[in-house]
Amino acid sequence: MTPTFTLDKENKVLVTGGAGFIGSNLCAALLDNGNTVVCLDNFATGKRENITPFLDNPNFELIEGDIRNLEMCKKAVVGTDFVLHQAALGSVPRSINDPITSNEVNVSGFLNMLVASRDAGVKRFVYAASSSTYGDSKGLPKVEDVIGKPLSPYAITKYVNELYADIFAKTYDMQCIGLRYFNVFGRRQDPNGAYAAVIPKFVMQFMKYNAPTINGDGSFSRDFTYIDNVVQMNMLAIATDNQAAVNQVYNVAFGERTTLNELVHLLKTYLSELDPKIGEVEVLYGPNRQGDVPHSLASINKAKELLGYDPQFDIKTGLKEAVQWYWKHL
Repeated sequence: MTPTFTLDKENKVLVTGGAGFIGSNLCAALLDNGNTVVCLDNFATGKRENITPFLDNPNFELIEGDIRNLEMCKKAVVGTDFVLHQAALGSVPRSINDPITSNEVNVSGFLNMLVASRDAGVKRFVYAASSSTYGDSKGLPKVEDVIGKPLSPYAITKYVNELYADIFAKTYDMQCIGLRYFNVFGRRQDPNGAYAAVIPKFVMQFMKYNAPTINGDGSFSRDFTYIDNVVQMNMLAIATDNQAAVNQVYNVAFGERTTLNELVHLLKTYLSELDPKIGEVEVLYGPNRQGDVPHSLASINKAKELLGYDPQFDIKTGLKEAVQWYWKHL
């Protein structure tokens, strides 16, 4: 189910990182709405198969390029009304292993996109922020204006994004909206690679009858957020005419937390309905992962009040959809 939103079909939207997990879902929603979509991606983490269904659509344009190249960014924003900036190098462990590249993409690349968007006069710049910005803040639920110190290079880069967006809004009269994603999952999320997210990785392991390994004792909890909730939030952010909602940062989540033990139980339950043998697969436990925040839970009151955000998918509903998608595509 694709969320409905009101956005002028004449609007042209640039989605950076449009071949990625979240980006490709945004491209699909915009194309379904009749918008013209430009996808900028260098395929470092994005997948060509994610955008293959769009290549024959006359409203879709692919620009293969890197946001670290300012001229490429300027080329991509020509004639666009809105930017949905999703391009980034995600993953806390990746940033710990290679902080320089994470900074180049997530900070320098972000700044390039801001400058290009400013110079092109785009109407609004909506960007992917991160719940990692809350860092060592102990309070739950997480409220947008109370953050702690970052716990990883990745978290630093995403907080710097927020600072740059705020300065560009004040200095150059830009309209910017930051969306702090909380553990997004769903269709097209890659289960492969060293930095794969936990849900697709565990699904693939269960389907191969391999025991997944939980980092720690399984008590860490997350506000797992289904992709369609994220799509809805992005569309609300570019479509809103509420000026009080602009130049703000929002949590994008469902507003409930699930422990890793609970998550594994749900995955085994839903996958066992498709293959009973999966119910026999054991779960292993390993050391806690460096830089991990123990618990994550979002307050979504601000998004509800200012943008009318109304997430439709809780963890159970979203996992059922995701499991069905992976069952067909893995």
